[in-house]
Amino acid sequence: QVALVEAGGGLVQPGGSLRLSCAASGSISGIGAMTWNRQAPGKQREFVATITSAGSTNYADSVKGRFTISRDNAKNTVYLQMNSLKPEDTAVYYCNAQIRNSGSYFYIDYWGQGTQVTVSS
Repeated sequence: QVALVEAGGGLVQPGGSLRLSCAASGSISGIGAMTWNRQAPGKQREFVATITSAGSTNYADSVKGRFTISRDNAKNTVYLQMNSLKPEDTAVYYCNAQIRNSGSYFYIDYWGQGTQVTVSS
């Protein structure tokens, strides 16, 4: 059984910073791309940032220059460093990863349970 567990959300003032983490655990033989998405109240879930197993990254325009995605392959963990936070960054942040279970040839999409980020004064 594979699980993704996010951590690091919370309440922060505008202009502040937070660092989210997402750790994959279970019988894992490989992890492909790891991605952060977010969903604000009343809105659809949207892409935030992604990182490949080789370390290539891509960001939504709304977070470029403020957010940084990184990963530690030894720990099966992806991070999202969020700086210069704005009220419009308020959302539940979800981690997504393409994971190959032990004994399998295929990658399957897994999702974490989400972590709340609230940016407010």
